[in-house]
Amino acid sequence: MNNSEKNQKEKLPAIAELSRRGYRYIKKNQFSEARSCFRQVLEIEKENHYALVGMGDILRKEKRYRESIKYYQQCLSLHPDNHYALFGLADCHRALGDRTSAIEMWTEYLKLDTDNTAVMNRMADAWRKKNNYSESKKYYRKVLELEPDNAYALIGLGHLLFDFKEYEASLEIWKKIEQSQKEDVDIKVLTSLGNCCRKLKLFSEGTGYFARALEKQNDNFYALFGMADCYRGLGSPERSLEYWNRILEADPHNKVIQTRAGDAYRNTGNLDAAERCYQSALKIGFDIYAETGMALIEKSRGMHEEALKRLKPLMEHSPRNHIVALEAAGCAALLGRSSEAVDILKNYLSKGNTSDAVLRMLQELEEQTEQS
Repeated sequence: MNNSEKNQKEKLPAIAELSRRGYRYIKKNQFSEARSCFRQVLEIEKENHYALVGMGDILRKEKRYRESIKYYQQCLSLHPDNHYALFGLADCHRALGDRTSAIEMWTEYLKLDTDNTAVMNRMADAWRKKNNYSESKKYYRKVLELEPDNAYALIGLGHLLFDFKEYEASLEIWKKIEQSQKEDVDIKVLTSLGNCCRKLKLFSEGTGYFARALEKQNDNFYALFGMADCYRGLGSPERSLEYWNRILEADPHNKVIQTRAGDAYRNTGNLDAAERCYQSALKIGFDIYAETGMALIEKSRGMHEEALKRLKPLMEHSPRNHIVALEAAGCAALLGRSSEAVDILKNYLSKGNTSDAVLRMLQELEEQTEQS
């Protein structure tokens, strides 16, 4: 052993103690003290992986991610299999929104620790946010093979299935989570259950979940929206209005909710209140549904020319919207301009659109034209 090696060996206890002390300081969020310990280690041994990772961890916890990345990368250039550097580096990339780089780091990590469910969940989440259904589902399933009741994986899988419109499968996952949480079921689980029911048109069942959510938090937006939308689906505009208006009390400038409330008022026959809601929505900004609602009010009031003038620009704005085409054609027909109504519907179909309702109306109009 030469003098240099002997000198280095004598310093090992000091390095180990400084490293232990540094990590204890990190756990207490005493970052300046931790930084001092690791800097002392690096003065003694500039390639010490504990200190390099420690410096990376401090900067990551301070949200100084780009600076943190440099330390983790330096560590990995010297110690490619360092779990902690890979984990920290992946988390930095995730925090910076670079999911591709994060996935690359987690992939390397899993080569070293194949059954780490925390990393698998992170991988699954990243793939889900990149809209990669198969990769995301694969990693959630891997977690659940190892830990069937892993809440993080179940919740992620529930969201993934919902996002990709697999509502029945998503509903089953959320029911499993609900059963595991029992009396302490989280409000987000209840609203997720309700949303699955809403998408499956199980509106009565959905109201039960949203009602339970509102018992936990009576002003929860998602629960109020869900209740209103379920009652809309049940054909009960009066009940839906109760919840639309509760949302508007807290958020009167919500364009979407103003429009939904306008629809509900219109369906109850209260055209004046409906008009006020639509106008409130349109003051916030353009909304095709509010404009359509205004046209339907004008049509109900016998103002067919005005309604048609309002609907024509909407056909240009949303050429695939069959409701707008049907209502415009209906107004033209009521004005005695059947040929114009036929042209409106043919124009809609010429753009590659398909609609049974449009085809039926077109057939009826053409038959009337032939008979006249």
